[in-house]
Amino acid sequence: MAFAVRAITLDLDDTVWPFAPIGARIERVLDDWMRRHSPATADMFPIEAMRALRERVAGEHPALAHDMSALRRLTLEAALRESGGDVALAEAAYEAFFAERNRVECYPDAIDALERISARLPIAALSNGNADLARIGLDHLFTAQLSACSFGSAKPDPAIFLEACRLLETPPQQVLHVGDHPDADVAGAARAGLRSCWINRAGDDGSRARWPHADIEPDLHFDSLAALADWLEAAPPALAARTRSPHA
Repeated sequence: MAFAVRAITLDLDDTVWPFAPIGARIERVLDDWMRRHSPATADMFPIEAMRALRERVAGEHPALAHDMSALRRLTLEAALRESGGDVALAEAAYEAFFAERNRVECYPDAIDALERISARLPIAALSNGNADLARIGLDHLFTAQLSACSFGSAKPDPAIFLEACRLLETPPQQVLHVGDHPDADVAGAARAGLRSCWINRAGDDGSRARWPHADIEPDLHFDSLAALADWLEAAPPALAARTRSPHA
């Protein structure tokens, strides 16, 4: 398939690292934190109850669906307030959450692949989550980072894809969006006029997801970021060329 790639936009959660282990650790860390600093809150909102509270708060604030950080803060404030705790503790509790949220374990191929890709093309992180690449220590591999909470809307809204293209100073048709989610990533990118790459990693049982759409398909389909890096390195220079000086 011949098309020019001048820049990459890249999803983070479940593309560069798995999110499920992070989510499970976050719940345990927050529960431990509350038991130390606000025991009444921990008693009233153990892990499952805190999860239900998050869902309730999200339902009460649909306008914040794109802002995971705001919803997390509101959840912590509600838990402290409803349990008779000190609401002033919410920010410290949020910091405990955010530190754990940014303790990621990348897929085995991811860092090497990102180094290979970033040596050829500028990459903009484009995520509906609230990971902080600087805290994680991967920001040096990215030209820009754009999140749903910083932009004001989430994938698959075409506007967030187009803003990433603007940051990359590259026309959408020459930007390849890479991600794991068929709708938020692949269909969203295609409908915004970008090229799309579906990263379809094997599950714990070795199986892979089936493509769910009949009316739209990814331009590229790989099982890892390493395979994408291989494709870019094998592509003719006219099809995968950097837009910046090698010394930029």
